Amino acid sequence: MIDADAIVLAGGRATRMGGVDKPAIVVGGRSMLDAALSAVAGCASTVVVGPPRPELGPGIRQVQETPAGAGPVAAIAAGMRSLAESGAPAGSVVVLAADMPFLTADAIAELLRHADESGADAVFATDESGRPQYLVGVWRRTALLAALDRLDSLPNQPMKALVPAATALVPLSGVADCDTDDDLRRARAQAAPLALDDARKILRGTLTRLPIRHAPLHAAARGAALAAPLVATEALPRFDVSAMDGYAVSGEGPWRLRHDIGFAGGQRPAGLRPGEAVRIATGAHVPDGTSTVIRDEFVHRDEGDLLSRLPDTPVRDDVRHRGDDWLPGDTVAPEGTPVGPALLSVAAAAEVGTAAVRGPVRARIVMTGDEIRSEGPLQTGQTRDSIGPVLPELLAWCGIHPMDRAHLRDTPSGFDELLAAAADGELLVVVGATGGGAADQLRAALDRAGARILVHRLLMRPGGSTVIAETGYGTTVLGLPGNPYAAVATLLAVAPAIVEGRTGRIPGRPSTGPLLNAGDIAGATPRIVPARAVPDGWLGDPHIRTAHLAGLLNRDGLVIVPPNAADGARVEFLPLPA
Repeated sequence: MIDADAIVLAGGRATRMGGVDKPAIVVGGRSMLDAALSAVAGCASTVVVGPPRPELGPGIRQVQETPAGAGPVAAIAAGMRSLAESGAPAGSVVVLAADMPFLTADAIAELLRHADESGADAVFATDESGRPQYLVGVWRRTALLAALDRLDSLPNQPMKALVPAATALVPLSGVADCDTDDDLRRARAQAAPLALDDARKILRGTLTRLPIRHAPLHAAARGAALAAPLVATEALPRFDVSAMDGYAVSGEGPWRLRHDIGFAGGQRPAGLRPGEAVRIATGAHVPDGTSTVIRDEFVHRDEGDLLSRLPDTPVRDDVRHRGDDWLPGDTVAPEGTPVGPALLSVAAAAEVGTAAVRGPVRARIVMTGDEIRSEGPLQTGQTRDSIGPVLPELLAWCGIHPMDRAHLRDTPSGFDELLAAAADGELLVVVGATGGGAADQLRAALDRAGARILVHRLLMRPGGSTVIAETGYGTTVLGLPGNPYAAVATLLAVAPAIVEGRTGRIPGRPSTGPLLNAGDIAGATPRIVPARAVPDGWLGDPHIRTAHLAGLLNRDGLVIVPPNAADGARVEFLPLPA
């Protein structure tokens, strides 16, 4: 634990960036507020100054400056008051603005070390241009309190009014702030692509959950996930039933066989007296007085209808007693269980007709590019849309309900209009326009719309240009590469995590096994390639073409090959729909 407290300034909206909530902007897979909190994670206490953020854990204090938006000096004063209330304030205070996506704990440690050695009242970082960053600093607590006391008023004071004479500057990397859209674009360009597992984790934990609704549990709810545990209304079995075809008997044998028979769904046989037996079918309600049910193959029946147990046969009770599986009020499926055939069957058996669910996720598909044509003869420079027609089936395979499919021409405002009209769906799947070319306009439109970029790029070949974002009204935007194979491979790799993030569905268990020829495929970057099953594992295709889906013909699925994997390495397998 570092002997210092931390104040993280995360208030106000960035006027030079269209009024977006700047600390919540995601760069490199995490928000700039998360970056600041990670940098000060070792401090004794941390207070975040700004609007309430329910996602922050209980270990982080939150406070709002007065009035809201009154500037950094007022925010620092509010943070100091909150730290004083914590009971044992530390001797040093780290002050950070939550607008530096590449700030690290090592940088804060360097500032603290320099503060200890220099004896200065405050130590500030300088960026690569040599400019002081007064909102990346370490203060002696007494010096910061004295500086605040010297000011007649706190709202809207510039930071320079607070800076003491005895200061020191420390050049540090990673302290460039993001004040403009250009700053943000540069930061995202510098951010490393996300590994697939990291991207999935972000999608599961960061995407906004769909609202809870109460829905009938039938096939129309497929793809949703339980928003609360499923609780049985009725016991299973509802009453004691025979588990086998055989004889219900009372007392010790031998037993005199009666001539009535118990059938499943039929009238319950009259109660048994000691020494009596009755023929009974699987699932039939056993009569009162039954000691046990003995299956047919364990019984000898003589000509006088006297039953006896065959010697050397196991003694077992072939009765399923009321509530053996569950009783009323028992949880039969936990929250997050996907609504599929098994759950629908269990709900029916438990006499549960409706449940609280989230989902299913509904998706609109948008194909982009003037060169793409879905119908009619091709003109010069055009190519056939060979992926749009198969995307609905692939989305359904991932548990997503496709709604419709449209084509977006390359126009200056096309993506702005698309995003503005996307509020009525949970997922917008855009194919193409995710790269850096002249016609690739999706990223800029997402920025203009104030969308949160959750996955800016993937560390995977193909699929590196993938972008995943969330708009202000809660629509997830999945931007897939334009090449058909790259789009399909990326969709199968990330779509389940999107469903899990939106619905709260319990993450599926990955299927893994040995890739026999991994050494022929692996490189410096993770790869996703078609594969076929063989007796001892899988064989992947070392060479693939991304412009079509011919590489998926006669293949069982895709494998995700780690960097520099050797033959026999265990890899994740993604099955393909038949």
